[in-house]
Amino acid sequence: MKLQRRLALTLAAAAIAGAGWLGAATPAWAAKDTLVLGMVLEPPTLDPTSAAAAAIGEVVHYNILEGLTKIEVDGRVTPLLAEGWTETPDGATYTFRLRKGVSFSDGSPLDAEAVRFSFERAKAEGSTNKAKKAVFDNIARITVVDPHTVILTLDRADPMLPFRLGENTAVILHPKTAAQAATQPVGTGPYVLADWKKGSSITLSARPDARVKPAIRRVSFRIINDPAAQVAALLAGDIDGMPRFQSPQAVKQFEADKRFVVQRGSTAGKGQLTINNKRKPFDDVRVRRAIMHAIDRQAFIDGVLEGLGKPIGSHFAPTDAGYVDLTGLYPYDPAKAKALLKEAGVATPLKVTLTLPPPQYARKGGEVVAAMLAKVGIEAKIENVEWAQWLSGPFKGNFDLTIINHVEPLDHMQYTNKAYYWGYDNPAFDELARRHAGTTNPDERLKVWQQMQRQLAGDAVNAWLFNQTNVAVYRRGLSGLWHASPIYANDIAAVRWAR
Repeated sequence: MKLQRRLALTLAAAAIAGAGWLGAATPAWAAKDTLVLGMVLEPPTLDPTSAAAAAIGEVVHYNILEGLTKIEVDGRVTPLLAEGWTETPDGATYTFRLRKGVSFSDGSPLDAEAVRFSFERAKAEGSTNKAKKAVFDNIARITVVDPHTVILTLDRADPMLPFRLGENTAVILHPKTAAQAATQPVGTGPYVLADWKKGSSITLSARPDARVKPAIRRVSFRIINDPAAQVAALLAGDIDGMPRFQSPQAVKQFEADKRFVVQRGSTAGKGQLTINNKRKPFDDVRVRRAIMHAIDRQAFIDGVLEGLGKPIGSHFAPTDAGYVDLTGLYPYDPAKAKALLKEAGVATPLKVTLTLPPPQYARKGGEVVAAMLAKVGIEAKIENVEWAQWLSGPFKGNFDLTIINHVEPLDHMQYTNKAYYWGYDNPAFDELARRHAGTTNPDERLKVWQQMQRQLAGDAVNAWLFNQTNVAVYRRGLSGLWHASPIYANDIAAVRWAR
């Protein structure tokens, strides 16, 4: 920690002097209509409807691309492209009324046909939209009543549909330019893409014809993986803030610095040691349970996250309504872990590969997890990879173990997806998910919801570790930056500098 802090201060001094990659003769905060934010991972694409990386939404969602509804920082669902909607008593039909006078950045008007196009594209065979199964496959019919009215008829009732349509998977794309959205998205939001320096930064500029003129004329998202470099960039003024700060060891330092504001908030994240259920010996539930018993989750949170998180025991976050605390199901018990491995016929040492993407919770956390696993006879060889390599490797199913934070809210339906990278396949969970989706009775939904949590925990599909506290660090005088992450987004139109 001391070495890391010295490195950060050294880098900061170099930046102030105009040296190195952080050099800047004019501090980023000098301009009152520009903004520079740091983010950890670079998005692989700018089309959130075609790839799973949450980093996509950090840049484009609410800025370039918008959906029918909006999820606010406190988790509320409010109108966005839809000025309002109605729902039939059975919960199976939604009618959305679109705002009038809304246009894409090329001047084309937004209409109900664009909504139909976007949702049919998400439903289509071969679609890589991560919400395809949970949301769009449930839409039986899309009816355009007139240019500003669209009706969604569902196969089964879904009271969560307005929330789902506020996620970045449901943004409305321009029918004529959707194919180029990966690199040149055309949306209805207040910003357009100005520049993308691969591996370095993405810059957006305000539309002159935006519905509401934003106070920030130009915003750059700078990619900074290394926690020490994040600290240095803030201290040097190379960035104005980091909505999802990933150097927990430096939080107290910034809290004591009057130049900065530090805010803590909630997230929907589920940090986990993901297990490849299709690979032996992980296809044996006793082995997966052994891994759960081998990990001291609180020690992980204290040592890796500086206590900025809560232990979890299933793929659900404490912010989820109806959350069940299942951490007691697998208490830290190395002796029990060893016994389960022996019962499963696993010869130790069991040699496995632990693949780690760039975030500190993974890189530093991987060392902690590997040391814990070693105590029960599991030798984890650490393999550090860059984000693009993780997406093309572990996320495609090529791994033994990996550590990742699943930040999407209510993404439990991925456990019904047999092709998803952890390879879980249990008809019992599928039936629970079907029952949960098919009832509008609140009591029945809550009962099944809790059963789903217990089913995943009992099957020890993955080794769930933490729900991380969101920490936002930014320069004093800046307001409107999200301090919590119900979804991964940065609503730049709401941000401004004090004058």
